[in-house]
Amino acid sequence: MGIYLNPGNTEFQRAVNSEIYVDKSLLIEYTNRIINTNMQNICVSRPRRFGKSTDARMVAAYYDQSCDSSDLFNDLKIAKTKDYQKYLNKYNVILLNMQDFLSLTSSIEELTEFLSKEIITELQIEYEKYTKGDILSIVLGNIFAYTKESFIFIIDEWDCIFREYREDKRAQEKYLDFLRNLLKDKPYVSLCYMTGILPIKKYGTHSALNMFDEVSMIDPMGLSKFMGFTEKEVKDLCDEYHVDFERMKEWYDGYHVTDSLSTFSPRSVVASIRTKNFGNYWTSTETYEALQVYIDMNFDGLKDDVVKLLAGEQIYLNPNKFQNDMTTFK
Repeated sequence: MGIYLNPGNTEFQRAVNSEIYVDKSLLIEYTNRIINTNMQNICVSRPRRFGKSTDARMVAAYYDQSCDSSDLFNDLKIAKTKDYQKYLNKYNVILLNMQDFLSLTSSIEELTEFLSKEIITELQIEYEKYTKGDILSIVLGNIFAYTKESFIFIIDEWDCIFREYREDKRAQEKYLDFLRNLLKDKPYVSLCYMTGILPIKKYGTHSALNMFDEVSMIDPMGLSKFMGFTEKEVKDLCDEYHVDFERMKEWYDGYHVTDSLSTFSPRSVVASIRTKNFGNYWTSTETYEALQVYIDMNFDGLKDDVVKLLAGEQIYLNPNKFQNDMTTFK
């Protein structure tokens, strides 16, 4: 058991042990369907504090072969599915939080070198005979060639680089090339589950990560019930903790990812139940100044539309035409 290679299930156990926990384990039923297939790469983008990291740790805890996670999952919904036992704790897992590496380095080159060195160091403990060299993809390829053991990659905050290096296209492309070389068409990859706020960034012909299926609030690809707390889940919580569901809905029913499914902010729901008070818990996780710069541009009448919304009017738009990134506001 290491920090990045097979990190165990402690982090997910903390989530399950929490006072308020909503079972999202059926997400694993989907990853079990796509493992070792042409659809094995998935990138899930959604807002901050919408459970991305908790889901990533859950997926890691389920597949990690260094631990026994049956006590954690036997009482969850995934335990009732057909392939539950087939994949439970059967894989090597490499769990990476890119924000951690970003905070410890000062350039993309330094980040990729440091990340590779740390993972190779842990691989050497388990596979000493096959870990010569300092290129991570080659080391992993050698391990698979001689042992036939593959890996599941779980990458959290994959897009933090684009926020830090928002004007440095060369650094962004270098980072994308690193991920492509590590993940694309590699026999040692059985599954890659990535999370972030932004979708996969594409630079014209530089579509380094075009093997990923993108799941977002706009296009949840059948995973809409995992993009936040559903209305039924929130109602069940309100019944359990004696909270006014209609007031909860009035405060936090902010997303309709499909015509029939309403999604609530997990951060806001949990905080309001714990504090017994309704408040702006989700918006407090980021400063308004981050949005004000863009609103003040009034591009395509955005500021005017915000004023209309605050006045109680409705605004109709087609989000499918938008490109969500940190540099091209249009």
